[in-house]
Amino acid sequence: MSRYGPRIAALARRAERERAAFDDGSRPADSAGAVTGSDDADVYLREGAGPAIWLYVEARTGGRMVPFTRPELAALEDAMNRWFECYARCHGVALEAEFTVREAAELLLETRNVVDTAQLLTCVPERNREQGRD
Repeated sequence: MSRYGPRIAALARRAERERAAFDDGSRPADSAGAVTGSDDADVYLREGAGPAIWLYVEARTGGRMVPFTRPELAALEDAMNRWFECYARCHGVALEAEFTVREAAELLLETRNVVDTAQLLTCVPERNREQGRD
């Protein structure tokens, strides 16, 4: 186990609890299936997916790359993906996220914004044609 093992385990437990809250109906939703409270989507990113992605970045930078065990990497990716699913559900989109933490980390470093990272990976919310033009 790497030195990040306990943090990964904590992130994974929290992500599963949050995702399960959607499945058991304890999260109120509107008629379109979106969870009420638009701020919730960003909270899932800033308090869940973002820390999961940043843990990976932290372990891969700073002079000494920390190797993850296969189960640690799988748990980290599962946690990140569960939070992306919660984020999408807040926008009324059912998504089975299967992103790698590496691709998310690369986007986070490029965009410097976890909300932009999530939108680019999940395509939620859908971008307006006007937003796509520079």
